[in-house]
Amino acid sequence: MATVFDNAEAILAAVGHKLGSSEWVTITQERVNLFADATDDHQWIHVDPVRAKDGPFGACIAHGYLTLSLVSRFLPQIVDVRMKMGVNYGCEKVRFPNAVKVGARVRGSGELIAAEKTRDGGVQATIRVTVEIEGESRPGCVADTISRYYFDVRPAQERVIPDATVKTS
Repeated sequence: MATVFDNAEAILAAVGHKLGSSEWVTITQERVNLFADATDDHQWIHVDPVRAKDGPFGACIAHGYLTLSLVSRFLPQIVDVRMKMGVNYGCEKVRFPNAVKVGARVRGSGELIAAEKTRDGGVQATIRVTVEIEGESRPGCVADTISRYYFDVRPAQERVIPDATVKTS
């Protein structure tokens, strides 16, 4: 069950707290192959099960960026921000500590590691999403995601923005 935030103050107060985990997802060879087609990355370690069996991991592995892309699937299961509008602002830091083998199950777990009000009336939250691999001690990916949430989307000239001068025509 997702952690629910109804306002900016609730997000700011939750810094340092764990937010929960998503559902498990099985990494299939079909998913890896589709990602290879989408990105033109057909390295044998991802798409050739026969050759990969004798490779360094004993099986095909998911692309690191495939593992990272699942974060966008996991985030809405981890956190439910009841806002007017949200924007994916990017990632601060991304690491791939472990290979994710085809057939493995992964899930995302989240922790709110930073939050601050923005000059335009929103709140910027940094959520560390750890992509856990079932049965493994090291995760497949750790990404510090940055999102901006807006609870009020009126035009700027109608909002009060602390420490900023808003010019209107």
